[in-house]
Amino acid sequence: MAKVGFIGLGTMGGGMAYNALQGGNDMVVHDIRREVATRHLEAGAVWADTPREVAEASDIVFTSLPGPVEVDAVALGEDGLMEGLSRDKVYFDLSTNSPTAIRSIHAALGEKGIHVLDAPVSGGPRGAASRNLAIWVGGDRAVFDRCKSVLDSIGDKAYYVGPIGCGAVAKLVHNCAGYIFQTGIAEVFTMGVKAGVDPLALWQAVRRGAQGRRGAFEGLPEHLLPGHFDPPDFALRLARKDVDLAVAVGREYDVPMRLANLVLMEMTEALNRGWGHLDSRVPMTLQEERAGVQVRVPRDALDRALEAEG
Repeated sequence: MAKVGFIGLGTMGGGMAYNALQGGNDMVVHDIRREVATRHLEAGAVWADTPREVAEASDIVFTSLPGPVEVDAVALGEDGLMEGLSRDKVYFDLSTNSPTAIRSIHAALGEKGIHVLDAPVSGGPRGAASRNLAIWVGGDRAVFDRCKSVLDSIGDKAYYVGPIGCGAVAKLVHNCAGYIFQTGIAEVFTMGVKAGVDPLALWQAVRRGAQGRRGAFEGLPEHLLPGHFDPPDFALRLARKDVDLAVAVGREYDVPMRLANLVLMEMTEALNRGWGHLDSRVPMTLQEERAGVQVRVPRDALDRALEAEG
């Protein structure tokens, strides 16, 4: 049983804190609104008036806050965690935070021998309430392992990503990719409906296709991560033709296709490099060139990771 402190009992934090409490942990809680802690207090939690008091009473402290400004104030401000935490205590920030900000907090608290880990979550309010929640952790691996049972009381998919800040980066990659995908879906669905397809029929059709049957990140181990584009699953020249046709339909029906036109430009550049016979994912390497980094994982490491996930 751990002495756990929890700060931030809002839409996400309220559910996570309650699950940690139900997991058998002693708990001290704080929020700017005491009324949101009612169910936690009724279930046995103890109220603290400040983050400092939470830190003094806890071995492990969690924060779930709106963003970097609030996290910085709670961690480093007056009556904050830095004033209450002592050597070898642990602080997990569950917020969606800036990796630069959490690394700064890590450095400041580290001078006092306090362990800081970033641990943003994914699963939404339902996941926070049901414990069906991914937790992506950056920081000291040994501290993660030591606190794993408490993390497991909050979410069922606690995963160590790497050094401090890596959890925050993973969360931002995940969320930004989702919103890019969301914008693209809006673009192509408005094209499809304006071109005459019933929205329900369109949705039911596309979810039966290759993209609809698999997750957005499932294709990465096949091509980009191992850098394997030959032989192709589907050749770039054919994929470019498909996007060109979709953009033409958008023009015909006066539907703006901003993202699709960007994709067409990428494909055209790759085609002009003589890559038309390679897999349709090969234009992703153009972004690698611009970013000055390769996204590569050895094939054997990918195979082990896939096998471990079943």
